[in-house]
Formats: sequence, structure tokens, C-alpha cells
Amino acid sequence: MSSYLEATARERLALFDSFEEFVGPAQRVVSPHLGQLNAPVAFDDGVVVGRASLGGLAVFAAAQEGGFMGGAVGEVHGAKLTGLLRRALIERPAAVLLLLETGGVRLHEANAGLIAVSEVMRAVLDVRAAGIPVVALIGGSNGAFGGMGIVARCANSLVISEEGRLAMSGPEVIETANGVEEFDSRDRALVWRTTGGKHRYLMGDVQLIVDDSIPAFRQAAQEAIIQARDETVELTLAGLEAEHAMLEQRIERFGSLRDPADIWAALGIAAAQDIPMLDAASFIAAAAPHRQGA
Repeated sequence: MSSYLEATARERLALFDSFEEFVGPAQRVVSPHLGQLNAPVAFDDGVVVGRASLGGLAVFAAAQEGGFMGGAVGEVHGAKLTGLLRRALIERPAAVLLLLETGGVRLHEANAGLIAVSEVMRAVLDVRAAGIPVVALIGGSNGAFGGMGIVARCANSLVISEEGRLAMSGPEVIETANGVEEFDSRDRALVWRTTGGKHRYLMGDVQLIVDDSIPAFRQAAQEAIIQARDETVELTLAGLEAEHAMLEQRIERFGSLRDPADIWAALGIAAAQDIPMLDAASFIAAAAPHRQGA
């Protein structure tokens, strides 16, 4: 089966039955900032957006290209995502799927990128408030970090693979800011234990974890749409306060632990050190009684 991790943004569109692109490369809508810095541009600015069909459902979808500036968001990239979400409010598809692979904001575009991410975040919440599920899929080598990591957590539902990663600050950023003693970005096993799909699933930050294949993500996306429609979470102050209370409890319970494996053991998982070696099915079975928020 084809690897989701190794696929490009356009190759990942194979999980849909059909796809009609909006603002494609032929229109050559490129970043107005990169050329001024003599930086390379992409004719789709690193993101593909459009209308798709998935298992008989009409959906909207966006796929970020990790091979172009790590999938980072600039002015045009963000405008395409925001435009897709706003169009969803008009056409009302069954769901919006965000195939994320991004390091966050494009440093070359700084403030423009930050504004773009904030607009995407607002648009995601507007789509959710309109009763249209937003599902994020994370399985690319760049993960979902920075502002787009926050966008991911604004979605109704998240699907991730073991190879996928989700966090606010990336390992290199944490190490640069606080030193290698705080976080060694060269320790790849530690990086994946901390930000990888298995840990995020155990902590309840994502709803589904799948094998690294396009067919597996396709099936999970369909399940996530149905789940999101049946289990709509109200965007209310009470809901936000409950989320804050959960995070406070998490810090109180696990804040003193230095390694995710210690957290897994504290959750009651026997042989927690073996978690990284389990395939998705075995991991889900082992995690079921201990997963947070389950």
C-alpha cells in the first residue's frame, strides 16, 4: 500500500474518488513576498485546495505540500485555505478535510503569515459553528506545528499516523530557546515519543490513529466525518472552560514527568517501553483502557 508519509500533497489526493482544484498552478498565483527576497516560488504556493468526492460524500479539501518550504504558511497559502473554508459556508459540503503537513508560519513572510494563520483559525471555527465538520489528517514528515498545530486542534476531529507529529513548538525551536538539556532535537526517538501520533492518541489530543497508508487515511477520514456529525461539540464558553480544566488536571498529574514513556506508565500501561514497537492495531488495543478522554 502507498505510504502517506512519503507522498506529495497531490499524491495524497488519491484518497478521494475525484478532485476539482480551485486556483491551480496554471493560474500562477504566487507569494508576493518570496520573489522580493530572491526565494523560490511555487505556482500553487505549497497548498492544493478544491472540491472532492469521498465515499459518495461531497467534501472540500486542502493538502499542504511539505516539500515546499516545509508546508509553511504565507499570505497566498493562507488565503487559499481561508477562501476554501469561506466557500464551504456557501456551498455547505458534507465536511472539510485538511491534509496538514506544515512547520507553521513561513518566516520569510512573518506578519503576513501570522495574520493568515489567524484568519484560517477563525474560518475553521466559523465552518464548525455552521454545522459543517472539519477533519484534520496528519501523517507527513513535517508534522503539524506552530500556528497550524493550533488550527489542527480547532478541528472537530483529528486523524494521525504513528509517523505524524503534532505540537506547538518544534523540537529545534524548543532546544534553541531553552537548551539541549530541556529538549534534545537530535534524539529522534524522544521527538516521536513526545510529539508523535501514539502519544497524541493516548493523551486524547487526536481521535483516530492509523497505519501509514493512503487507504488507511481514506477509511479513517470517512469514519471521522461520521463521528464528527454524530458527536458535535458545542463552541461555547462552558466547553472552553472544561478544556482548560482538563489541561490543568493534565499538568497536575503529569507535569513532573520528564519522558512520555513515564506518562504512559502512569496511565497504567504495562510494558510502556514497548509502545513504540507496536503496530497500529496492537497499539489501539493496548491503549484502549488507558487513553485520556476515551
